[in-house]
Amino acid sequence: MNNSLFGESGVQLTLLLILIPILAGLAIAVIRTYGTYKDLRSRRELKDIRNKIKELTPEEVEHYKRREKELEYRIPENELSGSLPVSDQKGIITNINTVEEIRAIPHKNSEVKDAVVTPQLGKLVLYFLGFSVFWLIIATTVGEYLGIKFVAPDADHVSWLSFGRLRPVHTNMVFWGWASFAMVGFSYYVIPRVSNGDLFSIKLGWVAFYLMNAAVLSGTISLMAGINNAGGEYREYIWPFMGLFAVGIGISLYNFLMTIARRKTGEIYVSNWYIVAAVMYVIVILLVGYLPFWQHGLGETIIQGYYMHQGVGMWFMFLNLGLMYYFLPLQLNKPIYSYSLGILAFWTQILFYTLIGSHHFIFSAIPWWMQTVAIVASVGMVIPVVAGTTNFLLTFNGSWYKLKNSYTLPFYLIGILFYFSGSLQGTVEAFRFTNLIWHFTDFTVAHSHMTMYGIITFMLWAFTYTLVPRITGKEPPKFWVGIHFWLALIGILIYITSLMIGSTEKGLLWMAKKPFIESVVIMAPYWLWRAVGGTMMWISHLIFAYNFYKMVSKKPAIVIPRTPKEILQAKKQLQNTEFIPTK
Repeated sequence: MNNSLFGESGVQLTLLLILIPILAGLAIAVIRTYGTYKDLRSRRELKDIRNKIKELTPEEVEHYKRREKELEYRIPENELSGSLPVSDQKGIITNINTVEEIRAIPHKNSEVKDAVVTPQLGKLVLYFLGFSVFWLIIATTVGEYLGIKFVAPDADHVSWLSFGRLRPVHTNMVFWGWASFAMVGFSYYVIPRVSNGDLFSIKLGWVAFYLMNAAVLSGTISLMAGINNAGGEYREYIWPFMGLFAVGIGISLYNFLMTIARRKTGEIYVSNWYIVAAVMYVIVILLVGYLPFWQHGLGETIIQGYYMHQGVGMWFMFLNLGLMYYFLPLQLNKPIYSYSLGILAFWTQILFYTLIGSHHFIFSAIPWWMQTVAIVASVGMVIPVVAGTTNFLLTFNGSWYKLKNSYTLPFYLIGILFYFSGSLQGTVEAFRFTNLIWHFTDFTVAHSHMTMYGIITFMLWAFTYTLVPRITGKEPPKFWVGIHFWLALIGILIYITSLMIGSTEKGLLWMAKKPFIESVVIMAPYWLWRAVGGTMMWISHLIFAYNFYKMVSKKPAIVIPRTPKEILQAKKQLQNTEFIPTK
């Protein structure tokens, strides 16, 4: 049985795809080790410099004052030309004989506040992102509790906390709370920027914000109370609450279209193509999923496959890719590698992804031709995935050295690699043999976390760490960003790997027609590892929330004084605080 299992191409490809983010994580670990050491060395250096600043003599203070004036001097044209002896009397040339770091790798400076963003728009974006963090913490706390229940199913006997009610609370809050709020918030920033204009209406943005919050809050309470849509996965909110969300998204769509219509640029950048298309698609998806006309028999099953898969691929994935086409070039300070590849990925994803929902129901009662079309379209998804991955990785070309000094780029890289491996793993899982083994097992849960977490969440974290410092002028603690990254990455790898191994054993037991209870017993250790990985992921979210707070808080950041001006300011501050009288 083992020989035939590993001889299947679908299983072999899945193993290869899982190895890609693991190897990438190991590579990043080597690169980041030096960065961690450098951070610790900087803190020690800051302490030493402060001690030296306290002991500056009057002559040294005078030297720094003179040097400050010299460095602020701006040379007139041609002053250094002619036959006069070369003399740096104005302090133009600095750092001649000292090398404090490798010159080929630039020191990462703090982000400056983005003066283009108006305070009103900045506040709207930060509130969207702030509430996305809030919903992430609540949703994954529920998910953490559910993971514990796999190991300790009798943890409670409260109806509101039963697994059947909390599971849709977790999934819907992650979908419509965390991810949707973050994506819409970023869209309110990106669309005006690439349109080179102002947002059409800040007021409409706030209306959408309140409607979406009301939908998630009311939907969550109703699910815990046992009031649900009784439909398929991810559409458990009853229609009045989901209607609030749809209206909020519709208002945002109108706001985006009017902003683009008043753009000051000739063409519409590819980011706006993806964002607007995703917002239009999610409205269509919600209408198809909730209108009752075709919700009968097999029709409901087909609609469920459409709703579930289009929600992931044409809302979350599509909009995140649009954001990636803006934020990755922004972070690397270089243009996207190929505009044409972006357009190719755009149209081929629309062509193929809208046909693959039925691959969740292979060997079901739906028409065989429909199952085959879904499998063929799943294979067709190789085109947009490879085109997008190639585009993003080639944009990195020439800038790989920046991974050592950047705390955001590892999130981008892992998100891109998971985009490649997770998406193609979905293609492989659509094959009939692999579907026969893995469908209806926990493998589907592992795959959904590989995509919604490995792709969507890692990308959203990357965008957050890129944008928020540019709005607030404050960076998060780099050490804690690193802890966030590694806890999340190692946690998700433990999570998906344990479930994939256990689910394969479960599927083989089913195929061998063993008693169902044997598959439950065999999953016990894998569910324990699922809880371990999920706990690491949950802790990383708490750290992310702390990092977000540091980026939006008013407290000053630690800055090591290096220039004469900074040294003099530090000396003045130390003098002012050294002799504060105490009682």
